[in-house]
Amino acid sequence: MDIEIITIGDELLIGQVVDTNSAWIGREVNKIGFRVVRRTAVGDDEEDILAALEAASRRAPVVLLTGGLGPTKDDITLRTLCRYFDCRLHFSDEVMANIEQLFGRSGRAMNELTRNQAMVPDKATVIQNRVGTAPCTWFERDGLTLVSMPGVPSEMKWLMSNEIIPRLHNHFRQDTFIKHRSYRISDFTESALASYIAGFEDNMPSGIKLAYLPQAGSIVLRLSAYSDSETACNEAMTLVCRQLETCLQGHIISDDDSPLEAVVGRMLKSAGATVATAESCTGGAIAAALTSVAGSSSYFLGSIIAYSNTVKMNTLYIYPATLKAFGAVSKEVVEEMAMGALQAIGSDYAIATSGIAGPSGGTPLKPVGTVWISVASRRKVVSKEFHFAGEREHVIRRAVNSGLLMLCNAVRETL
Repeated sequence: MDIEIITIGDELLIGQVVDTNSAWIGREVNKIGFRVVRRTAVGDDEEDILAALEAASRRAPVVLLTGGLGPTKDDITLRTLCRYFDCRLHFSDEVMANIEQLFGRSGRAMNELTRNQAMVPDKATVIQNRVGTAPCTWFERDGLTLVSMPGVPSEMKWLMSNEIIPRLHNHFRQDTFIKHRSYRISDFTESALASYIAGFEDNMPSGIKLAYLPQAGSIVLRLSAYSDSETACNEAMTLVCRQLETCLQGHIISDDDSPLEAVVGRMLKSAGATVATAESCTGGAIAAALTSVAGSSSYFLGSIIAYSNTVKMNTLYIYPATLKAFGAVSKEVVEEMAMGALQAIGSDYAIATSGIAGPSGGTPLKPVGTVWISVASRRKVVSKEFHFAGEREHVIRRAVNSGLLMLCNAVRETL
């Protein structure tokens, strides 16, 4: 069963807001056997929305919309849907009761614009939004099912998880079973990995697809099994996963697509170990990544952001002679930073970074993108020099991922 996703809002087209809704919806509907055939972004223009709806209805029997359901004048989705389905807005006491309940819990005063959100199309099935004021509407006509949801990600996710996905699953009979399995791989470029597993890939059974998803510092391989039998789908996936694991033994960081910060968190928990960071060019980004994972307080102790040489010397115990002889961006300094973090914070592991993120500050010997990263434990210190291309944000992101990957490898040696 094919699905098309349409996201509505000028803010998406000008880059003010990044469309995360489509990616999330695509992942979730795929789990129940639906295939997203296209994702379309359209601005707050009635004619453009109508054209997108007309085109989508020719490509897919299910269309999911997000956005344009707010109380302001630029929110025109419901008015446009009324025109498309030849219906009118009418006042819903049920929606109004839901809105009043939400405002009652928050203690805020309601204005007339908010009351207008109780106006819903008379040809739609209304699905209550228990976490927001804009209701969800479900339309059916001539074999087309169209669902309109708020663009606020938290509201969309609640509606999809609690209402839309169960309804889609029950409403449409699925003849194809889909199963995915992902592996995060280290130590390869994309082309080198493709060459390394060429024999495995050439002999994959029919009904199995392999996708390469390169990321900074590692690659995620995604296996997808398709079958008209759930048992056959599971058996095929089990067999091909066993073959891939044998082929890539020693190079698999994790058997899912979790971000590196979550992977290293699990490793630290398994090892009963803790970590701290001493960051210069990354400015606390590694600490932010590690602490973005729920439960990270059990293994992350703290961070020292030592941007200036004074802080490096006073807080991380860097010898002035080391800075003078080798400069802040050097193996010698980054190793002293890592060891200094171990001493100052008392963790089992420490990651340290020092580099030139740009766009200025580079020299012929140390150009922009030069980053030294060190991972230290009580037994061992490993340091690497990297040369990252791209803008400042990209250099920092690559440094974060490379540091986390180095920490993964260091902790993995103890497991």
